[in-house]
Amino acid sequence: MSQLPSQPTDSNNGATTDVTPVVALKELVARLHREQNKIQDLLSSLGFALRSFNNLNQFLELIPLMATRVTDGDGSALFLYKPNGQVRLEQLHWQDSGQRRNIRKALETATSQITLLQNSAPLTTATGILDDQMHRYLGPDVQIFGTAILVKHTERGWLYVLSRDPEYSWTETRQKLVRLVADQTAVAIENDELAVELRKKERLDQELEIGAEIQRRLLPRQCPSIPGAALAARCKPANRVGGDYYDFIATNQNQINLNNQNGLETGSWGLVIGDVMGKGVPAGLIMTMMRGMLRGEVLHGNSPSRILQNLNRVMYADLENSHRFVTLFYSEYNPYTRILSYSNAAHNPPLWWHAATKTVTRLDTLGMLIGLDANSQYEDAQAQLEPGDTIIYYTDGLTDAAAAGGDRFDEENFVASFSAACRYCDGPEEIVDYLFDQVQQFIGDEKQNTDDMTLVVLQIE
Repeated sequence: MSQLPSQPTDSNNGATTDVTPVVALKELVARLHREQNKIQDLLSSLGFALRSFNNLNQFLELIPLMATRVTDGDGSALFLYKPNGQVRLEQLHWQDSGQRRNIRKALETATSQITLLQNSAPLTTATGILDDQMHRYLGPDVQIFGTAILVKHTERGWLYVLSRDPEYSWTETRQKLVRLVADQTAVAIENDELAVELRKKERLDQELEIGAEIQRRLLPRQCPSIPGAALAARCKPANRVGGDYYDFIATNQNQINLNNQNGLETGSWGLVIGDVMGKGVPAGLIMTMMRGMLRGEVLHGNSPSRILQNLNRVMYADLENSHRFVTLFYSEYNPYTRILSYSNAAHNPPLWWHAATKTVTRLDTLGMLIGLDANSQYEDAQAQLEPGDTIIYYTDGLTDAAAAGGDRFDEENFVASFSAACRYCDGPEEIVDYLFDQVQQFIGDEKQNTDDMTLVVLQIE
């Protein structure tokens, strides 16, 4: 505290008065109060700027000014580390405009020397080097005091206060004030980085939504009308973009009979279901690529096994590079003979409900995953369907669905649920609804399944 002035003597009677010390004390208290208000106003303004500025550079321009004002220094310098570890003079404030240029030049020279001296040294050594270089290039007349800028416990730069006053001291109050300004700087840097990440996420979300929309459009919008048969299908991705795939493919381009008065699409139809190992965008991209290639192969008129073989050879190189594989079951149904021809590439075998015996069998053939071996061979098989028979194609997202306790729905439960659905449900659409409801009840009404789930039901009328 400043020393109080000596009591003055009354010139008329030589007596001293006791008013002057009180006045001096009041002036001292008032000055301290003004200083306190000034600091509060400056920090309040800094907080307002932190909340209001969307541009990080605009906010950083204020930092050296604020640090100088709250500490009564001659100037302040803000240094930030570049991503490569180099030190950069980000902002400088100096009260004397005539000296500012020389101070800046000295600081920039100091930081350039740090880059040369530090080279590939760890970032933690930069602080000591920075102090040494600043003392060297600013000279002994300039006192420097600094504090680190920490973002998530990582040193991202330094804030220095500079003074030419030889009586200037780095008091505890000044240390706290500069740390406070440095902390505000760290918050601004972190907020800016979070905003950048948020914008990236928003762009990614938009791209994912576009990808999901494209994928939804690539899946059949509706099931085809096949004489003597009824179809239903549903795909429920775990994420917006999934790796499950199903399709209904006309086996030749001329099979839609425009003169058919009932509007039924005649000829054989390819019914296919597949699952790309993995989820999300990569699986969705592979699924999209596979869809186009498969549709081209179907038009060549080959058998199901030959179609899978050709598809595997074409896709092998791309799938090998991506370290992903595809399970695929391809079948063709002839509505006039009621024969289902099929071949399997390691997919979950579809289930066949025999209406006459009320039993369930599996449709399966030997065959490896698409993309596992370029020379894989596949087998053909046929099933003679009868009125009332039902075929269900599915992906393992249903059988692998897990309850809160970790138990799986498993294939046994799925077969039992399918049998019950065939007995009591009226049509393929009700069967699909029933099976999805059973799985959802098993995992919990509020829980989202972690894998894509797809069902296709073919029922002979």
